[in-house]
Amino acid sequence: MALEDVCGFEETLLHRKWFPASYLEDSATSYRTTDSYNSGLRQEKSVGNNGTPLHFLMPALPYSTTFNRRRSFPVPPANHSVTVRRPFPLSHGTTTLGFIFQGGVIAAADTRASAGGLVACPAVHKITPIHSHLVVTSSGSGADCMLWERILAREIRLYQLRHRRRLSIRGAAKLLSFMLHPFKGTEVCVALTLCGWDKELIYVCSDGARLQGDVFSVGSGSPYAYGVLDRELRWTLSKDEAVSLAREAVFRATHRDAYSGNNVDLFLITAKGWSQRKREDLKEEYYRDMERRAKRVEERKRLTEIDASR
Repeated sequence: MALEDVCGFEETLLHRKWFPASYLEDSATSYRTTDSYNSGLRQEKSVGNNGTPLHFLMPALPYSTTFNRRRSFPVPPANHSVTVRRPFPLSHGTTTLGFIFQGGVIAAADTRASAGGLVACPAVHKITPIHSHLVVTSSGSGADCMLWERILAREIRLYQLRHRRRLSIRGAAKLLSFMLHPFKGTEVCVALTLCGWDKELIYVCSDGARLQGDVFSVGSGSPYAYGVLDRELRWTLSKDEAVSLAREAVFRATHRDAYSGNNVDLFLITAKGWSQRKREDLKEEYYRDMERRAKRVEERKRLTEIDASR
């Protein structure tokens, strides 16, 4: 296991007691395999009295020798890759964004999980903290994104245990890109944006592509979010202005994109680490926007009346 090397378990007395040299060298006398396919399980256990906790219950392999003797129909060879197609196509939709300003890095996303025309869940988390100075926004297949976020968090933690220092944001993006590249051309659908300190924003997708920039928006609502960001984003934004801009960009995207909506999650990453704002319902932003529009209309009417009186 990876943790054996990290924690130095192989050098302990307990490891030598459980796994002596003769025990590992002569595996033929150390192990006895009992097939229990009548109960659907294959049992492997140790017959030595070294006190080794090696008692496993393993599921029966569908292509094992014993299993094949019981089957009357042909099965594909072991090296044959079977692709199972979905019964119907799923359309993924989301709105995630991240940008850099003088006060740090902002990451924002909506909370609607959609499967075609179905709202599967209105309150998912599309921004995942990896460690104290790194969060990841995810878009694509929900299951694939959750899996690769966990894999990335595990590899970064193991790197920190081995080398006594945290992996850089660029290093984490490169590692994730290398791990995803073998899945190019498959149905794996992952698009992650790494938002971390020191003020770095890197986009990695499931074909292994890795892009670095100052602003990214990913998902079906990204064209609408880019429209707001391109107009208002600047380096000299204050913290409150950056938070307001990110919230408005997500709101404009969810207002036009049917696959995004419900709430907005927002993270701010600074030198002190990430901080999360309270989740906000986008209906409140909608009503605030309606009030702003009404005030602008009243102001135009007032100015028109003043000009007419002159």
